[in-house]
Amino acid sequence: MIDPALYLIPVPLSDATRPIEVLPQPILEIVGQLRYFAVENIRSARRFIKSVDHGADISAMHFDVLDEHTDPVDVPAMLEPLRQGMPMGVISEAGCPGVADPGALLVEAARRENLDVRPLVGPSSILLGLMASGFNGQKFAFSGYLPIEPQARKRRLRQITERIRNERQTQIFIETPYRNNRLIAELAATLPGEFSLCVACELTAPSQEVRLMTLSKWRNASYDFSKRPAIFLLS
Repeated sequence: MIDPALYLIPVPLSDATRPIEVLPQPILEIVGQLRYFAVENIRSARRFIKSVDHGADISAMHFDVLDEHTDPVDVPAMLEPLRQGMPMGVISEAGCPGVADPGALLVEAARRENLDVRPLVGPSSILLGLMASGFNGQKFAFSGYLPIEPQARKRRLRQITERIRNERQTQIFIETPYRNNRLIAELAATLPGEFSLCVACELTAPSQEVRLMTLSKWRNASYDFSKRPAIFLLS
């Protein structure tokens, strides 16, 4: 039996990737022993659990939804099984729970109560993208989504420019997949041409694509990353 703790369970970044390809066997064994979960999406969480343990009795498991629409007031109640000595799992839609993910709210609540939290090994698009880029891995910042409002977006891009120039800090961010091409075109048109942009797309999947060029070259490049999960790195 595993210890009563809040286990943060990474999942594959792509549906085309089997859990066994990116998760160590001990992690898969932990998943097979859990019965209580807080998940970003119940359907995909059930599919993940079934892919880990084909004989899993999903009907005997309890799932709480923890997504971007969850009221923070409702989060602490999800920890009740753990308070009663039952181990719990947190499953994100993709990648690592708590990293650019609503699961951070549950971890915060558990920490306030001094409950045991155990992060498990698995794929993170942020780190994998950074590894694949060759950019500065000692000083980097992940900013999530760029602001949508035009003036706020301009300010953020100015900040990004200053941090790259003055601190040599790698800048990492994401975009809604159908806007990927538009984002690349915007960065190429507005930021210094000598900056390098790395687009790491569908990491760990058979369709993985990582492209790196200066922005001056991206301006005239042919590409199509539309509707494909990607992470963007600037240096």
